[in-house]
Amino acid sequence: MARSNKRRVGGWLPSDPELIRKFVEKLRSRPKADPADYIPPIKDLQNLVASTPTLAALTQVMFVEGYDYDPENPLGQPSVTSWPEFLGLLNAIMTTAPEFYVDAKGEALGLVGFPINALLDWPMGTGAGYTVFSSELFNRAFQPVLRHWSAFLTSEASRYVLAESDPKSDPPVVAWLSDDAKAQMIAVACQPSGGSADCLSKSFTEIFQVPDPNDPVYLGFASWDDFFTREFQPGVRPVGDAPVVSACESAPLQVVTNVGLSDRFWLKGQPYSLNNMLGFHPKAAHFQGGSVYQAFLSALSYHRWNAPVDGTVEDAFVINGSYYLESMSEGVHSPDPDPSAPNASQPFITSVATRAVIFIRATDPGIGLMAFVAVGMAEVSSCQIQVKPGDVLSKGDPLGMFHFGGSTHCLVFGPDVSLKFRVPVSGEPNLDATNVAVKSNLATLA
Repeated sequence: MARSNKRRVGGWLPSDPELIRKFVEKLRSRPKADPADYIPPIKDLQNLVASTPTLAALTQVMFVEGYDYDPENPLGQPSVTSWPEFLGLLNAIMTTAPEFYVDAKGEALGLVGFPINALLDWPMGTGAGYTVFSSELFNRAFQPVLRHWSAFLTSEASRYVLAESDPKSDPPVVAWLSDDAKAQMIAVACQPSGGSADCLSKSFTEIFQVPDPNDPVYLGFASWDDFFTREFQPGVRPVGDAPVVSACESAPLQVVTNVGLSDRFWLKGQPYSLNNMLGFHPKAAHFQGGSVYQAFLSALSYHRWNAPVDGTVEDAFVINGSYYLESMSEGVHSPDPDPSAPNASQPFITSVATRAVIFIRATDPGIGLMAFVAVGMAEVSSCQIQVKPGDVLSKGDPLGMFHFGGSTHCLVFGPDVSLKFRVPVSGEPNLDATNVAVKSNLATLA
């Protein structure tokens, strides 16, 4: 019997493994490129692995281990069983933008927003996979592959999915700007209101800004990425009056206090390790014993970051990290393995994944120095910072954005900061929480 994944949070991968199987079969059905014709970054990755005995062995072992663990899920029968097959499917993804799927009745099924993760679901959770995806050598070779795909997603060629439907596909594909898909994005945007009738009655263009409302095909969006990073209309997300507001449209995962400067973040329980999270920055020591608020973003939501406090930027930088490394406590040898690793491994990846760090000196002395950490989860993991040291911020001001790729973020506070978080619509922070509105009141001083 196929194993079900109970943790497909955020809609980045469908909860139904059959949909992922069909996605992979669709990739397999495309004309196969000869390895000699792969894009240059994939050729370079292939050559690196072939010329590095340890990587050559482990990349094959991780697929064998994953198949042995569960041949029928999440990719169906048979799974992707070899490194060469993976490279061929990876090459096909490089000219593919995420599609929106519906069932035969037109009901929304979602998207495969982590297409590469879909190929790696169980292999990345194996012991061999952990070693491969923790390799600095491997990650630096994989980065150009993801950048190549990012370039496609920012090109005009990628916007075909905004307007083209394929009802004969299995499952059927609808355009992202179809009524069915827009209704799903409106529903996600209405989560912070509890799905109020007033919010759900609004049109897509009443909620989101579009470059050209008079464009009947693409609404003026120049690429998939242009659509993915769309902004709310002015006034849709007003700035709250609390000392700390929500930096992202996101679902609360957890609030942890008395966080250690250094910890063994790879162990079960995934404790935060401030030095690792903040790139061993000299300011990391300020937060020892402090608190971390973490929340994750959904695939159908808003992907820009906004200032959580009034204050001044003291530093801002991106840390290059891993892309498909998951906590071993969530791997195939754990009691409750998670094939969609970025979900249940979110605390762990704050220390290892590609991430943006912004230190802000809050105007409110009760907060003082705090840090915003945007963490890329799988795929492109592109974090764009739009502020620089010395910039003076007001709550709600733009900080940057995620380009395509899953995402989570943290707010980090010092040990002398006592905050009371309030997320009344979302409920208690956990993997099943729903979105808190960006810029809305998040925490008050206790």
